[in-house]
Amino acid sequence: MFRIWAKIFKDNHILKDIVIKNNNQHLNRTKKIYDSLDAACYQFDLSRPVWLDKNIADFKRSSKVRFTQDNFIDSIDFDYLELQVLEED
Repeated sequence: MFRIWAKIFKDNHILKDIVIKNNNQHLNRTKKIYDSLDAACYQFDLSRPVWLDKNIADFKRSSKVRFTQDNFIDSIDFDYLELQVLEED
């Protein structure tokens, strides 16, 4: 099972969070991450953030990434969206 924890933070407090599960064994890790991000954005009613080079490097290093206003085209009313891998197949 592949699980990602998505959290929205404002002033160092979690406003919303959700755990996204992906049981599809035929997808690679990257596709599972993108699908989980899409599902979280749908649940939170957000536009999909843009992955910048710094986000990719952070995610490769720690399996955690933060998306700030710089990653969104639309204005956001929180400080950042964080994704963290909880469990991998």
